[in-house]
Amino acid sequence: MKIAIIILNWNGQKLLEQFLPSIVRYSNPEYCDIYVADNASTDTSVEYVKSNFTSVKIIQNSKNGGYAKGYNDALINIDADIYALVNSDIEVTKDWLQPIISAFKNNKATAIVQPKILDYKNKVFFEYAGAGGGYIDKYGFPFCRGRIFNSLEKDTQQYNDTKEIFWASGACLFIRKEVFETLGGFDETYFAHQEEIDLCWRAKNMGFTIKYVGASTVYHIGGATLQESNPKKTYLNFRNSLFTLTKNLPSRQLFPILFIRLILDGIAGIRFLLQMKPFFTWMIIKSHGSFYANLNRNLKKRTKNNMKNYYYTKSIVWQHFIKGKKRFNEL
Repeated sequence: MKIAIIILNWNGQKLLEQFLPSIVRYSNPEYCDIYVADNASTDTSVEYVKSNFTSVKIIQNSKNGGYAKGYNDALINIDADIYALVNSDIEVTKDWLQPIISAFKNNKATAIVQPKILDYKNKVFFEYAGAGGGYIDKYGFPFCRGRIFNSLEKDTQQYNDTKEIFWASGACLFIRKEVFETLGGFDETYFAHQEEIDLCWRAKNMGFTIKYVGASTVYHIGGATLQESNPKKTYLNFRNSLFTLTKNLPSRQLFPILFIRLILDGIAGIRFLLQMKPFFTWMIIKSHGSFYANLNRNLKKRTKNNMKNYYYTKSIVWQHFIKGKKRFNEL
């Protein structure tokens, strides 16, 4: 089984200096090829890789199309059985690949796999982007085993299992090449954030299985490209979540769920105002404008066989903010 590990880079020389060595060290060249897919960087990161890691192959994209287009453009040029999409701020561990390979070999229906993702800055805690495997609630809010909104669990080996999940984190995502091609890759209108949730939901709609493999561990910094305090991140998260709901919700639930979600977004906007963050409120308003502008386009992207039972809990907002539940096993 041939694996291609692809690290998407944009002006990330410092991250490559810090994290590329662990990937090279712990990835067997007999069955792994390592690529840096560069999104038209203006720093010297490409030159750094060429000078210091001769075994690493370079793919130079013509422009910075974000995460979605960046990977779509790069993967066209790569032949492998499994694509491993790894953020440039990921540190991998010894034998991280073996449990992943076994998961694919043991079940041909397994299309996408995510390892355990812990916080690089505090390695005994799960990390926001993926943690112990992703789910969504009825209204499209994502959460994970080990992370509900900003509440992070300590890793006590409670998620060392192998389990089917709803979405795998784009921070470290393994996908069969033929599945990626069947799905048509990522939706490039997303640019960045939540495109992996859309990809996984589309995969689920086609009958594919997504797995979390807790025997494989990686560490993620998180926010290396867009910090949590960056309003653009708020805009992309709110907008792209609405895009995903529009494309993938069951027909009967489509407009009722979107209506409620828009109201919940409005409440979030009021909360930002009360926190004296008016620009974040404006980002939500702007995201809704983009949602309406792209509504017809996203409706045309809908498939015929959308999942009826897609959510884990009706409202994670209610469970977390009203009932005070902070751990996945409390839901």
